[in-house]
Amino acid sequence: MKDGVNGVALTVFILFFVAVTVMGFLAARWRKAENEHSLDEWGLGGRSFGTWITWFLLGGDLYTAYTFVAVPAAIYAAGAAGFFAVPYTILIYPMMFVFLPRLWSVSHKHGYVTTSDFVRGRFGSKGLSLAVAVTGILATMPYIALQLVGIQAVLDVLGVGGGENTHWFIKDLPLLIAFGVLAAYTYSSGLRAPALIAFVKDTLIYLVIAVAIIYIPIKLGGFDDIFAAASDKYTEAGAGGLVPTDGSQWTYATLALGSALALFMYPHSVTAVLSSRSRDVIRRNSTILPLYSLMLGLLGLLGFMAIAAGIKVENGQLAIPQLFENMFPDWFTGVAFAAIGIGALVPAAIMSIAAANLFTRNIYKDFLKPDATPAQETKVSKLVSLLVKVGALIFVLGMDKTVAINFQLLGGIWILQTFPALVGGLFTRWFHRWALLAGWAVGMIYGTVAAYGVASPTQKHFGGSSAEIPGIGEIGYIGLTAFVLNLVVTVVLTFALKAAKAPEGIDETSPEDYTGEAGDPGVQAELPPATANAAH
Repeated sequence: MKDGVNGVALTVFILFFVAVTVMGFLAARWRKAENEHSLDEWGLGGRSFGTWITWFLLGGDLYTAYTFVAVPAAIYAAGAAGFFAVPYTILIYPMMFVFLPRLWSVSHKHGYVTTSDFVRGRFGSKGLSLAVAVTGILATMPYIALQLVGIQAVLDVLGVGGGENTHWFIKDLPLLIAFGVLAAYTYSSGLRAPALIAFVKDTLIYLVIAVAIIYIPIKLGGFDDIFAAASDKYTEAGAGGLVPTDGSQWTYATLALGSALALFMYPHSVTAVLSSRSRDVIRRNSTILPLYSLMLGLLGLLGFMAIAAGIKVENGQLAIPQLFENMFPDWFTGVAFAAIGIGALVPAAIMSIAAANLFTRNIYKDFLKPDATPAQETKVSKLVSLLVKVGALIFVLGMDKTVAINFQLLGGIWILQTFPALVGGLFTRWFHRWALLAGWAVGMIYGTVAAYGVASPTQKHFGGSSAEIPGIGEIGYIGLTAFVLNLVVTVVLTFALKAAKAPEGIDETSPEDYTGEAGDPGVQAELPPATANAAH
């Protein structure tokens, strides 16, 4: 590690940060709408983004700074098992092609802004809608915190903020400034800001990965030496070399499948999808987004390179930033760190907008102020987006980083429990709303309790996201086990409730709503009928 502040790298980092800050504020004038005081405009960019803007926005949304830091860090620590992120991002895109165009169509027809809007309209249940909204907010908060962790990792390696004995305010001032800038331009420009900045973020990431995958192996003697060094490390550690042992295959497969099912349940993923202007935009994106999976596979190799380069860090999250500082010229280190830093700003902005929209539409409007006007909704969403970021900042500054990571692991388990209501509802009305709510509760409780019981060498609780699968005896992803229990309870109770003729609620949608394209007769955005918002 280089002593003191890396002045050249810091200067380059600051230049890029200032540039994207200016872009963030200018985005308020980009594709400016006649009526800015609506969630359609502030929270969904006017539902007007085409194929390439959506591609960059989804890429910036799904492949975050934490991805940039954590995926190779997992491989650095645990070997090839960390590559589970690659197959899961491959699995998700065929699923995306099947169900997200249906969500876009019905949301466009009825003016839905969130997944909870759809669940409420489909099943006529504010209770189920509230459960989905709360789950989305809880799962998103620590995810935002981890984006700030990514920025903090870069700042630590840059030497900004002083040592451990430095006053907390001085030490954390750079992060506070980054937070303030993020909060300001998100409040001002809404979803247009991250959509515009995503162009810079993704270009930088592709550039850094392309250079790293060629330049660093040349300096380290080639991939043969890199893989040999990594294999030696894992063998010494008793991990069985580069390839995971047979006993970990269930963990790898269930984690990949469960993560794939969960990815587009996150509110920020859906927000980016609903901002597109047509079903075709979504379908085209499902065919070109796998380019990011290619990038992710190359990114994972950086974990092996960090081992071969002799990187030694107490916090594994610093391994890749430290690799960049050690291997690259100072000026390109600044470019690489800017890619990570901007890679945090884009998803953090989208996540805070998505969480704010959930609160505004499905808590504030449904339960606190049913007669809220579009302007009032937009104002509340802007304020809540600020509060969400403040909460994430408190997470980062006031708690151990492992706490944020633990909650993010829980977030993945939790958000998967909304799959039956959302994806099931897009294809069938057979599930009973009360059964879906009961299944959700069972999945949430089981997943939380099971995760609480997982220990690690450094933690007594929440030490990981895998545990023994009941009845099978293999170690697997807790979220997928909870999802199966959720589905079983939902199906069994649906049979029972239908036999008892329990009231099923009002479905405000019709079959043709799920296949309509923008401009089709009757497929014009409209507010959900007030009667459909009644509690059942």
